[in-house]
Amino acid sequence: MTALPKPIYNADEYLALEEPADYRSQFYDGEIFSMAGASRRHNVVAGNLYANLHFQLRNRPCEIYQNDMRVKVSPNLYTYPDIVIVCGEPQIEKKHGETLLNPLVIIEVLSPSTEKFDRGEKARLYRLMPSLEEYVLISQDAMHVEHFVRQKNGGWLLTELSDAADILELPTIACQVNLSDIYAKIDFSVENN
Repeated sequence: MTALPKPIYNADEYLALEEPADYRSQFYDGEIFSMAGASRRHNVVAGNLYANLHFQLRNRPCEIYQNDMRVKVSPNLYTYPDIVIVCGEPQIEKKHGETLLNPLVIIEVLSPSTEKFDRGEKARLYRLMPSLEEYVLISQDAMHVEHFVRQKNGGWLLTELSDAADILELPTIACQVNLSDIYAKIDFSVENN
């Protein structure tokens, strides 16, 4: 028995389907992927970081979004990063809902089902966005943060942090967060904590 081929969509078809949907989906290269619910660890880590950054940005001309802001990365990739920050005027495409076009910082909390894509093709396409200055990958299975910062020559500098005393410094938005704060309430000695 042969499997039926997956339907291929264009971006307009995806956006038209996404607008009234009860769940979020990611669009990549003609395919639509439903986004599954996140684990407790994923939610705690993302929530800790969002709360800390939101507090630091509260009186500045920046907006921070968690989970539900769709971003157009390229004509072939629309996604919902865990945390997105834009400073200055957000550029919003209002076609079939709202889509952010000019993220400054994108943060993804890695999940087993998305880690390969988040590190690979999605990361490559993120780094091609002219507005993006920082990309952060956060493990939910160990205290480990990978922080990519665009350099003046167009290259990207990677810094890895793995100690509770380490500080994630986001120079583009002049924010700092201790890893101990990002991982507050996470006990790695307990499986599926």
